[in-house]
Amino acid sequence: MPSKRAGTKVPHGAKTTPRQNAKQRPAQPANNGHRLPGIWILWFGLLAGLFYGWYYGRWEDDSLKKQHREVVIFNPDIESPWDVVDIPGKGKGAIASRDIRQGELLLSEKPLFLVPPTINTSPTEFIWEKVENLTENKKQAFFNLSFVGLAQNKNPEKDKKHLALAIFETNAVSAGSSVGIFPRMARLNHGCSSAFNAVYSWRGQEGVLLIHAIKDIARGSEVLTTYSDTKKPRDERRAYLRDHYGFHCTCGSCALPEAESKASDNRLLAMAQHHSQLAGWMERKISGVEAIDHIKAIWKLGDEEGYWSERGRLAGDAVTDTDADATAPRLATSKALERSSATLVL
Repeated sequence: MPSKRAGTKVPHGAKTTPRQNAKQRPAQPANNGHRLPGIWILWFGLLAGLFYGWYYGRWEDDSLKKQHREVVIFNPDIESPWDVVDIPGKGKGAIASRDIRQGELLLSEKPLFLVPPTINTSPTEFIWEKVENLTENKKQAFFNLSFVGLAQNKNPEKDKKHLALAIFETNAVSAGSSVGIFPRMARLNHGCSSAFNAVYSWRGQEGVLLIHAIKDIARGSEVLTTYSDTKKPRDERRAYLRDHYGFHCTCGSCALPEAESKASDNRLLAMAQHHSQLAGWMERKISGVEAIDHIKAIWKLGDEEGYWSERGRLAGDAVTDTDADATAPRLATSKALERSSATLVL
């Protein structure tokens, strides 16, 4: 992995704080007076089906996932389908050693250690104590990771405590309310918007980080995840990555010709605006009908952009919005359908 990442990697849109749990919206009484036109039934049937296919995305609310835990393939010894190699201009990176299918589990990794959101001692001393408690093999795995942000007056060969903190700050990943170090996952480089092809999620009950492919990945292609909110315009993304991770992004999205990049920026901006409007549903600032309109717009823009990582959540929101808002076109027009729809909200 290149020398690039000062800060912790967290899910889309929340770079320096642990990821929040999936939205949980209060249900409201059913209104059987509203009936669903055929086109809505088809639409929500499609959403529900895709929801299962994209379930492995970014959700972390374990209490919601317990009833569907059988879909999570837990195998801490899984052999990742990539080779870690030197990539010109990037340092280390993960190259697919075979063809990878969309939805495939690529990695199940326990952390070397976890750090809580607040500590009552010096960060340097706290991280050093964590590192000192590792086995020799795990300690070697930790110090093999790349780093940025080490003060110029510090010698990495002599100032091991400050080096350990720099490595932690460069490679730490959100793990529920904590952050942790995952050496195998740390070898994945960054890609923006349509460029990244793998996403990670924390499974608190098992205590593992899972990585799934969100797209088909051909043998010889680089496996990429994302370190930031990739719905920002290219210039903002590059500035953020340069300031926090010390590299100039040349991923497939950032390397687009100017006109194509501008069109991509416009789509990403529109997606972000729809997400912002969709958030108003939590406070009942918009109706269920309006929420569904925003979800459909995000979905369409995602198709055009090749940005798919949020679709599981979107489909879940779509089912929840229609089930919880009596003013929206109803997915459930009978008690039986209501029960069926409830099972889709993981």
